[in-house]
Amino acid sequence: MIINSARFLVSSPNEKKCPTDVMHEYAFIGRSNVGKSSLINMLLGRKDLAKTSATPGKTMLINHFIVNDEWALVDLPGYGYAARSKADRAKLEVMIKDYILNRKQMTNLFVLVDSRHKPQRIDMEFMEWLGENGVPFSLVFTKMDKLTSTAAKRATAVYLESLLEQWEELPPVFRTSSEDKRGRDAILDYIEEMNKLPLG
Repeated sequence: MIINSARFLVSSPNEKKCPTDVMHEYAFIGRSNVGKSSLINMLLGRKDLAKTSATPGKTMLINHFIVNDEWALVDLPGYGYAARSKADRAKLEVMIKDYILNRKQMTNLFVLVDSRHKPQRIDMEFMEWLGENGVPFSLVFTKMDKLTSTAAKRATAVYLESLLEQWEELPPVFRTSSEDKRGRDAILDYIEEMNKLPLG
């Protein structure tokens, strides 16, 4: 897929306030500081469309971007940021779950995990919740450039083996780097194929 245009549309405080446009949506989510904004910018070929920050946990709203005037990329708040207040974390959890469970336009949820880290309980439990609710999702390993080729293969293999302890089959898996653009074509080609399916 060639990205001809990508523009910010709107930030919404909850699922009910999201745009009413009828088009495929692809949402991106992960723990704070997983490299989500950098990955989104890399995919869309823009330097600062999604706001990156040295401070984790900056995304507090549901951010919609319209791509090629055909589909939407959705930047969801990160989860598990410990420095937030308990009330803020609870509010964000409701916002995220409402969007994921009720947004009919959402065709796929890309769950981002840092390739340098061992499986984290919060990520595993989140993916288990997605499975229990029949939510279509893909697993995206980020920051692959931070590891040697051998270490990257080993780390991702260990991660996927741990998933198979709970799952009969794995979701689609993408290995990415916002630095060297690794995985960009694979994700965009996947979205292009999903766009051919009937919405909902």
